[in-house]
Amino acid sequence: MSDTQPNPTTATAPSNGTPVVPLTASGGVTQATQVKKAAPKSDYKPADVSPQRRVQRSYSVRLWAIRHSRLLEWFYARFADMFLMLHPLWKGIGYGRVEAPVKFVEKRVKGFMFDCRMCGQCVLSSTGMSCPMNCPKQLRNGPCGGVRANGNCEVEPDMPCVWVKGWEGSRQMVKGDAILTVQKPVDQSLRETSAWLRVTAQAAAVKEAAKAGAAT
Repeated sequence: MSDTQPNPTTATAPSNGTPVVPLTASGGVTQATQVKKAAPKSDYKPADVSPQRRVQRSYSVRLWAIRHSRLLEWFYARFADMFLMLHPLWKGIGYGRVEAPVKFVEKRVKGFMFDCRMCGQCVLSSTGMSCPMNCPKQLRNGPCGGVRANGNCEVEPDMPCVWVKGWEGSRQMVKGDAILTVQKPVDQSLRETSAWLRVTAQAAAVKEAAKAGAAT
């Protein structure tokens, strides 16, 4: 007779074909529960949701912006007009001098709303309020061929494809067909600069050129 004793946590397959049900740890307590009880105690309690849901939550504000793209389109147009009205102020102080404080605000506002990467060449109004720089491949003119069947990114499976969402957002906007405009490659020399100030200065130059042309 063998002196070997059966392992209490290992199920033995019965000869009658009945499905095997793995036994739990002693007292019917699962291994996960034992690990949780053995973990160091602290005041921090992680959110009681799966890691996948925790990751998805980080996209909630970005997705809200896309769902409300028409409202944000209207707001951005008014905001651009206000910034253009302040052009004499920016010019008087010096665009170079106001760059740092404006960029500080812009980076935090757009970072919260759109996960902005501060490329300095914002095209949100042309991409359904979905920042193309959030694409792991930084594609500026539509999705790649690897979009998953559920509409998520092939590189980051938990992240909705920014171009799929951008198209959805553009369908709600008054000027949604701007998404069909071919975007230029990113000018890396403009990274970490203020797109608000750059667009304002360009709009002011166009406006001043139009006035000069009308006067002649």
